[in-house]
Amino acid sequence: MEFLSPYIIAGAAGWVIAQGMKYAVASLKKGRPVSARQLYLSGHMPSAHSATVVALLTVIALIDGVGSGLFGLALVFTSVVLYDAMMVRRSSGEQGVALTKLLKEQKSDVPLPRVAMGHTPLEVAVGSFIGFVVGLVVYLLTISL
Repeated sequence: MEFLSPYIIAGAAGWVIAQGMKYAVASLKKGRPVSARQLYLSGHMPSAHSATVVALLTVIALIDGVGSGLFGLALVFTSVVLYDAMMVRRSSGEQGVALTKLLKEQKSDVPLPRVAMGHTPLEVAVGSFIGFVVGLVVYLLTISL
């Protein structure tokens, strides 16, 4: 069944599982169920970006091998996503927090921006671990298809 691509299943499952875990973590922290918006917002624990790309990278490694061009491409892509989640997006989020604080202190009429924080290294590491496990499970479940 060619429509059951392990590559697509791994990426989608990595994202869905990480976002579901993000909802669970946020609910546990609040002590009650949080808004369903948490199911698709970026930031927080664990990183769904990391889980998605690492799940895909893992399946590519297991199916195509680490010497393949596809793996090389996926490794570079994964590295960029992980770096962006920790460094670029995190920095932008911190700047957004500072800007919001400044706008409030100045009692500005400028509408406050939505601040989307990036990820801490721990959030990226946990998301990456989830992605690795998801990719491995998807590979094991689909090798006979």
